[in-house]
Amino acid sequence: METVQFIFANGGAGEASYANNSSFQSKMISKVKPILEESMKSLYCNSVPSCFRVADLGCSSGPNALQVAYDIIDVVHNISRSYNREPPITFQIYLNDQFQNDFNNIFEALPCFYERLREEKGEGFGACFVNATPGSFYGRLFPTNSMHFFHSSTSLHWLSQAPKGLINKENIYFTNTSPCTVYQAYLDQFSEDFNLFLKSRAEELVHGGGMVLTFVGRDETSDIITPWGLIGLVLNDMVLESLIEEGKLESVNMPRYGPTANEVKQLIDAEGCFTLQKLETFKSRWDEGLKENGNGDLALDVNVRANFIAKYVRATTEPFLTSRFGEGIIDELFLRFRKKVGKLLEEQKLEYTYLVMFITKK
Repeated sequence: METVQFIFANGGAGEASYANNSSFQSKMISKVKPILEESMKSLYCNSVPSCFRVADLGCSSGPNALQVAYDIIDVVHNISRSYNREPPITFQIYLNDQFQNDFNNIFEALPCFYERLREEKGEGFGACFVNATPGSFYGRLFPTNSMHFFHSSTSLHWLSQAPKGLINKENIYFTNTSPCTVYQAYLDQFSEDFNLFLKSRAEELVHGGGMVLTFVGRDETSDIITPWGLIGLVLNDMVLESLIEEGKLESVNMPRYGPTANEVKQLIDAEGCFTLQKLETFKSRWDEGLKENGNGDLALDVNVRANFIAKYVRATTEPFLTSRFGEGIIDELFLRFRKKVGKLLEEQKLEYTYLVMFITKK
């Protein structure tokens, strides 16, 4: 099978852009911040490097990239003050994503970001330099023993490619009814990718450096209901109506995998360079991050919720789907996807299982 292009989100600042449809991911960043604070305290309560180098892997574009950078600076600054230590003289922030990522969207927001740091941290705050580091995190990105901390949110469930040689007719992902061979092919690809990710970060981190990683996983006790499975159902309907060629659908598999907590533990232990300090799972509604209405309650209208979900799923998958099926079917695809999501929301609670972990280099 052809190796897929790397996944990247919709750029720009338009209606379908990731920048305007990433409040779900923003909510995940907020949920994990207490673990980020706890992890930083355990790493740097005794000493903080004078030049603190940190990278956000899979930053995408829009406001979330710089919010993560601000949160990390804020946590380190507060830790320094609480332990009566000098904060870092310099922060070097590296924002990483694919070469096709819209880094310009981030750069345009940098003046406001720097001004916010000056206003909130005071004149005594040291220098901060934000850099872009394009490339796949399934490989080396930084010099040996150069980094103090890595952060990644809602990114590591994306694979470097779809499983090789996979025949998965009528589906673009795996479901409860998929053959064991399909599941195993996805697990094999994730294992290969995650192992390469760990080896690369082990070479780049200083001794004792750490990582906080958050990504979509899977609960072994729950049915596998995912947006990607629903997209597969929609594509099948469109094949039956001759809107898409059957051969195109059979050749496409979504390069994404949600591992179980045990699968992740086993891979970290087997790789051997890291100590797993913390691993937690939490549930998140598909419509998490939807703005509240005037009464402070979540908008309860099913159509509003389904539209919110369809927009952020489209923002992260449209370039991939367009490269496979062409631009002409995208609007219709996501109109039908939104309707399927709306029907499911009327019947059940739709949730992701998230894994968040703190690991340190031995």
